[in-house]
Amino acid sequence: MKTAMKDCSDNLLLAVPHRGVCPMGMSPQRRSPSTAGMVFLFRLFLSVFIYVHPWLQVRASAPATLAGIDVLEAENFAPLAGKRVGLITNQTGIDRNGRSTIDLLAHAPGVKLVALFSPEHGIRGTIDERVSSTTDAVTGLPVYSLYGETERPTDAMLAGVDALVFDVQDAGVRFYTYVTTMGYAMEAAAAHHIAFYVLDRPDPLGGERIEGPMLDRGRTNFVGYFPMPVRMAMTLGEMAQMFNAENKIGCDLRVIRMTGWRRQLWFNDTRLAWVNPSPNLRSAVAGILYPGLEILQAGGVSVGRGTAKPFELLGAPWIRGEEFAADLNGRAIPGVRFVPEKFTPDSGLYKSVPCEGVRVVLTDREALRVMRMGMEIVSALGKLYPGKFDAGKMVELLGNAATVKQLVDGRDPAAIVERWSKDIETFRGMRAKYLLYR
Repeated sequence: MKTAMKDCSDNLLLAVPHRGVCPMGMSPQRRSPSTAGMVFLFRLFLSVFIYVHPWLQVRASAPATLAGIDVLEAENFAPLAGKRVGLITNQTGIDRNGRSTIDLLAHAPGVKLVALFSPEHGIRGTIDERVSSTTDAVTGLPVYSLYGETERPTDAMLAGVDALVFDVQDAGVRFYTYVTTMGYAMEAAAAHHIAFYVLDRPDPLGGERIEGPMLDRGRTNFVGYFPMPVRMAMTLGEMAQMFNAENKIGCDLRVIRMTGWRRQLWFNDTRLAWVNPSPNLRSAVAGILYPGLEILQAGGVSVGRGTAKPFELLGAPWIRGEEFAADLNGRAIPGVRFVPEKFTPDSGLYKSVPCEGVRVVLTDREALRVMRMGMEIVSALGKLYPGKFDAGKMVELLGNAATVKQLVDGRDPAAIVERWSKDIETFRGMRAKYLLYR
């Protein structure tokens, strides 16, 4: 707790402009004991507040966002009237009042909910392995797993379904598998002449900044449905429109748009409740760091799975935390700093093996270029621990053979990032046709 409080004080200094004037106009050398005590208590209070709620960068002027399910409710579920609905959802499918989309559609006037479908991690988002189909205890409906024996809805699953409804919060990252589950379900809906409804939700990383290498066209798979950068800055509804047109799916697609969402909004600006989209993605801060850290695990480092702070820790038994943190901080990566840390995962990579590494402290989400951060971390690992980290194994999630070769060859991170620019601009131009929000 002592270390955490120190970090919070540092964040406070970053959040409050420093103009060389001490509180109450006194110089550091001239504070009276009573004033010093008041200053200490004031900073202690704010530090605790920051620790409890680390996102002070909320846009106070932003209107409350209504997700697609909220808009559908306001329309009294009219778009689904008379339909037998199959719902693809999980624990993130809730309205602004915390009511699940399952319950809402089960009791919606004129709507008959006939089947449930779950993505990776299951209908409640708690399973970190392949998921079996089951029966929902409350509604008695079948819950068909799309991350078990099959990853696509089958003919039998879609029997008696007039419309598929998709309501899942994703992570704003290409290799997060909910994107692929949506794409596969759209293909199945088109094949069965079933309407497909996306109840849209925010890109939690905002809708403006595009980062990372493009997925090679020959590498499409369950962690890469469509050739796009790692961070695409699109909502699922926007991606659904892009997939339908660019992949010529021919789906009868209907997007129930959000209201109140703008592209510059991060998730915490929306005033929607954060619900962990998967077992290890436990905070909006971790969500920001996720794309730049998750790519690293395949190369041989723990990204904090099996600890209390997944995607905020990074380490391995062969890393020395002090020197690793010093090297990374010396790179002056905007928006983050690195604190030496020791931890022992209780699951995942290096289970029960003591590790050293760093805790990644987010200091400025606007300044951070998270994929550049990932490239700098790979560079540091190669420099400090040659032969220990296998960058070649990052290809599945990075999805770009040229980038992986550059990392293996020890190329400068800035040069690697610069080589993404042309592909990103080409993607940005194509993407513009499918954007639904400003």
